[in-house]
Amino acid sequence: MTDSELDLQTFFPYRLSILYDEISQSVAQVYAKRYRLTRPQWRVLATLGNSEPLSAKAIAGLTRLEKMQVSRAVEQLNQKGLIDKQSDESDKRHLRLALTSRGLSLYREIVPLVLARESFLLSALSAEEQERFKEMMERLREKSQELRSYG
Repeated sequence: MTDSELDLQTFFPYRLSILYDEISQSVAQVYAKRYRLTRPQWRVLATLGNSEPLSAKAIAGLTRLEKMQVSRAVEQLNQKGLIDKQSDESDKRHLRLALTSRGLSLYREIVPLVLARESFLLSALSAEEQERFKEMMERLREKSQELRSYG
């Protein structure tokens, strides 16, 4: 193989994508099967579980979901009685989204389960390796942002 050929199986972005998908699916088993939530619904629920009421735009920014995914998830969660839509006092054209008491209860029920999955996955690494891994992920994120700024 020459330098101008690509071996997809060793290409870092591809391998990272595969790892992301594997991990995401293993965690999604918790909220998908038992609670009938999709990944976007869980991300919206988890984001609102950690914050004051937010706009759909803010949720999209925090979750890295497309606006349409957030919009669908919000509508579905609202229909399930898990989130409330409130008028934004500073801008009546926008809505603020918050968990209902039922949504908060569900969030609190799911969190220990997904944290247990995270802990199990990270147990493959020592405490020192986990810290180094966090640092490496942050450095890679920064490099990715730098590369994006070049266009």
